[in-house]
Amino acid sequence: MYTKIFDSNKWARGHCPLMDMLMILVTNKIRYLFIVILIFMWFKNDSSKKVSYLALKAAGITIILNTLIKAVYFKPRPFVKHRVGILVPAKRDSTFPSKHTLLVFAISTAIYLYDRVLGIIMMLLSSLTGFSRIWVGHHYPADIIGSAFIGMLTSIVLDKVKTNKMS
Repeated sequence: MYTKIFDSNKWARGHCPLMDMLMILVTNKIRYLFIVILIFMWFKNDSSKKVSYLALKAAGITIILNTLIKAVYFKPRPFVKHRVGILVPAKRDSTFPSKHTLLVFAISTAIYLYDRVLGIIMMLLSSLTGFSRIWVGHHYPADIIGSAFIGMLTSIVLDKVKTNKMS
């Protein structure tokens, strides 16, 4: 099923220059916006600093999880398995999990837990990031859904651990 969903955007990828440019921009650059937001939060006030620290811890843990999962599980990326064109060069490592998606969902969830408005905006940007990874040919939809879940769960668990330690 996920292969069919991935294949359904093949007609557009490479044929809609404006959408291709937008997806390339998102897939390559949006993570820097997340970094800038975390820096601003770090210097805003003490409570924002704690949230940005939680987000950074969650991001660090997701990088470790990404490395561990890729060490034990391999699934070829769509552009390798289906020989489709890609818009952005990529490694030929495992398609799951998506490191971009893990990171942005871990960060946006940590922020959402304390600032709903900014968190929702960041979740929307995270979703756009995940979609861009499918669009450029690097991941299947299931990779993005699973990575988003792991990223969100990491932040939620870290927050619960922190909350339990404080009480």
